Amino acid sequence: MSNIIKKFSKYKNQPIRKLTKKAFKKIKNKIYFSYRRYRAYKNPIDIPIDKFYSFYPECSFFYDFNNREKYIEEIKKLNLEDSIIRSANLILEHKFNLLGSGEKYLGEKLPWNEDFKTGFKWENKFYKDIKIVDLNNNADVKVPWELSRFQHLFTLGKAYILTCDEKYALEFKNEIEDWILNNPVEMSVNWTCTMDVAIRAVNWILGYFMFNSSKSINMDFWTKFNKSLYLHGRFIYKNLENYGEHYNNHYLSDLAGLIWLGIYFGDFYINDKEKNNNPKDWLKYGISEFEKEMKKEVNIDGTDYESSTSYHRLVTELFLITTILCSKNNINFSIEYIKRLEKMCEFIMQITKPNGKSPLIGDADDGRLVILSDYHNWDRRDFRHILSVAGEYFDRDDFRYFGKDFREDALWILGSYKDSLKEYKLSSIAYNDGGYYILRNDKFYCLIRCGQLSCRGEGGHSHNDQLSIELNVEGEDFIIDPGSYLYTADYKMRNVFRSTNMHSTLYIEGFEQNEFNPYDLFYMKEETFGRCLNFTENIFFGEHYGYYKKCGVIHQRRVKIKDEMLEITDTLKGDINNKKGKYFINFILDKGVEIKEKDGYLELLKNNKRLLLEFQGDYIIEKCDISYSYGCKTDGKRINIKMIGNENKIYIRTDLYEKYY
Repeated sequence: MSNIIKKFSKYKNQPIRKLTKKAFKKIKNKIYFSYRRYRAYKNPIDIPIDKFYSFYPECSFFYDFNNREKYIEEIKKLNLEDSIIRSANLILEHKFNLLGSGEKYLGEKLPWNEDFKTGFKWENKFYKDIKIVDLNNNADVKVPWELSRFQHLFTLGKAYILTCDEKYALEFKNEIEDWILNNPVEMSVNWTCTMDVAIRAVNWILGYFMFNSSKSINMDFWTKFNKSLYLHGRFIYKNLENYGEHYNNHYLSDLAGLIWLGIYFGDFYINDKEKNNNPKDWLKYGISEFEKEMKKEVNIDGTDYESSTSYHRLVTELFLITTILCSKNNINFSIEYIKRLEKMCEFIMQITKPNGKSPLIGDADDGRLVILSDYHNWDRRDFRHILSVAGEYFDRDDFRYFGKDFREDALWILGSYKDSLKEYKLSSIAYNDGGYYILRNDKFYCLIRCGQLSCRGEGGHSHNDQLSIELNVEGEDFIIDPGSYLYTADYKMRNVFRSTNMHSTLYIEGFEQNEFNPYDLFYMKEETFGRCLNFTENIFFGEHYGYYKKCGVIHQRRVKIKDEMLEITDTLKGDINNKKGKYFINFILDKGVEIKEKDGYLELLKNNKRLLLEFQGDYIIEKCDISYSYGCKTDGKRINIKMIGNENKIYIRTDLYEKYY
């Protein structure tokens, strides 16, 4: 009963009119999907194939292989030929590494409807009748979804362009045919998430422009291929994920799929019973909604409102690459839209640490629209591929400089790339709307999280990380955000990784900054209302209210950098004489950080870099899990420093013998 009460408490402050509207919408959907279910079982959803015999896309695309030699020359210049072919050959062998599986042989036929990590298979039936999440087992529906996104096709295509070997084209053809056979429209697990339908359509379109000149692929295949793509578009248009108060990356992916399909099919459409559902409708709707969602989902400072750096990467990719495709087809967005898109790319540049990686703040599921480079080995914490593409699109040398290791991405999307002629150095910066504050000097990179929970306080992809820090010193990660690990496949670990105790902030034993229902994995009621009180080039000062009603205290944190020292001051405002539970200052350490206990301080060592942690009070060092990518966890350490009184100071320095206080 308590779970039911918590579930409906989300809606208690909403007006009757809005709740009534939602109720009618649910009734309408129930009637509609009852009809769709009957139709799907009685007569499989289909379109006469002869409608597609004469179709071929007439749109402009990213790459033009009439000038194939140019791409081969550039790939060789970047010394990527061997790695591309090696990766493509692994795909030919059906060896994949998806969502923490490790490199694994998936069999002669790819298991499109199976979580191959656990062996669980979803039965083919009407998509609304498929139970995609069962917290009582460890099956992860994201695994078949991920494989069925077909993001590996682009790597096959690159190998085909380099070698003209038809084995890559035949693999493309065989996989598509096998997927269509095993996933009838609306009748498999791979139709249960519209976002994944859209991403699949985008990657099929990329594949078309890689393999459309293959002599091994006949017109019969392309006819079936285009018919299936058209049905993808119809499905997306009828199953948009625009429910709830605030839309997110799912809805944006749906829109991207409609735009790509609308451009691909152009003036072509099937005039039948599906009224107002043709490629022109898809494109018109997608473009209009893209403009709206840029204003809704992206803050003025360029940060994504889902309060997750990983989802910011995905959303930027959705906007950026789709916008470039539109511009190639004379479809333009507003100046305001383009400026905000540029700020999204600036944010990625600013959060990049000296080692090229980005902090994984909030949820992270490795989500991408397309994977243009290093398919088997791309680092889930490295977002700089965005900067390479953005450098050419916005003609910005700073983006080019920080994205220089990903020039291949720019080559495929823009057709060329330039090298930055100067070096760039980043300084401290505040993102007040997104709730990220970055202090920098020659030694330290320190990011502090302090701001609203995702989607204007709904907390869907947020963690309990208010006033938590991430610290990189001279290019080495010492204090990190632990990541996310898993979602529904292990709800207990899901809750561990989003808990307060897993972040480098004040933890009061037995209490969360923001309470959450352990079975409601994508909702967290806003209680912290974190806010920055002061920010300068070397000082951050902020507070949150997550413990005020529970424990009678407000947590304030002041972080100051100066030369070779970071000073952290944690203050409790309120009735500290009636403390509930034990109060700790936590620090989550990266894998490989060694701790040596000294007289009066701790010495942290990593790859010949040394930090000295000075504080007063008792402490505990314990093991904890950290995750660099979805489905993977490794060993880290956590330092719990017991808080004394209402104010504690902690000094992190690179040299014990220089005194700054």
